[in-house]
Amino acid sequence: MSADLLITLTAHERDANNVTIAFTIGTKALEKGHSVQILLLSDAVHLAAKGYADKIDIGPPFQPIKEILPTFLQSGGKIKVCSACMEHNGVKREDVIDGVEVITADDVVDMIMNATKTLQLN
Repeated sequence: MSADLLITLTAHERDANNVTIAFTIGTKALEKGHSVQILLLSDAVHLAAKGYADKIDIGPPFQPIKEILPTFLQSGGKIKVCSACMEHNGVKREDVIDGVEVITADDVVDMIMNATKTLQLN
């Protein structure tokens, strides 16, 4: 469960800049051959729900999230979402995007402790 780069994200549509930065940097790191995981915590768990991220677009030179999120996953990036945060924020497992893994708090700790580098966007 380790990655070259672990990006922890707590933002959602209220901070579209940080959401965009997370997926942009993650995709660029994948292009450079690094393994990347994005960890969705707190409000960011909404990004794991089908269709939610489609409305996030901060404009050029950045891509809309509805374009970059699938690119991130197709390029080998991993998205992990905290199950407790999902429950707290009303995000249901059946609504989660294909390819996103629901994990526990124990997994969150392991991911953070085993990552080579981290980027925190809160």
